[in-house]
Amino acid sequence: MKDIKGIIREVLEEVISDDVVIGVSNRHIHLSQKDLDTLFGEGYKLSKMKDMKQPGQFATNEKVDIIGPKGKFTGVRIIGPVRKETQVEISITDSFKLGLTPPIRQSGDLEGTPGIKIIGPKGEIEIPRGVIVAGRHIHIPKYIADIRGYKNGEIVKVETYGERKIIMCNVVLRVGDKMAKEMHIDVDEANAAGLKNNDYVKIIRE
Repeated sequence: MKDIKGIIREVLEEVISDDVVIGVSNRHIHLSQKDLDTLFGEGYKLSKMKDMKQPGQFATNEKVDIIGPKGKFTGVRIIGPVRKETQVEISITDSFKLGLTPPIRQSGDLEGTPGIKIIGPKGEIEIPRGVIVAGRHIHIPKYIADIRGYKNGEIVKVETYGERKIIMCNVVLRVGDKMAKEMHIDVDEANAAGLKNNDYVKIIRE
């Protein structure tokens, strides 16, 4: 068990440091309760496989298949808890196989996005919209944002480390009370920069 001094040191380092830990997102899906009922049965409850870094979010044991005009992916993991509207997050590479051209969007911004067929063990649905390539973003706890002057929606750059060092532009800061300091990128972006889960990158503000 960590002592008080160790905990305080970690918190201060997190506040002071411009470094942020990386979370690499593979293709996944967020389901509404209505769509979950159709795919898995009336009143179905998602079962937790493991917690994710963002408080309240978890990877589930449940998976579905997604089918586009040209191809499909099987065993796409559901991320809980349920949401108001179903959302499918894929990479640009995934979109080629599926035959879709989803826009790069922040989570929840689904206007004008393509739909897709989703197949579960008890049923299937075809959502009219909801497929996106998630825009790169950084979750920032409000207490850190208040101290450092970060603003929700602020656009920053990020510098990576290592042999494939790059500068990522158009990184959106998402500030909230129930957030952990973490940057989310997809598999395409991670591979291009030679990054993996729990690597660190540096926030650059102009």
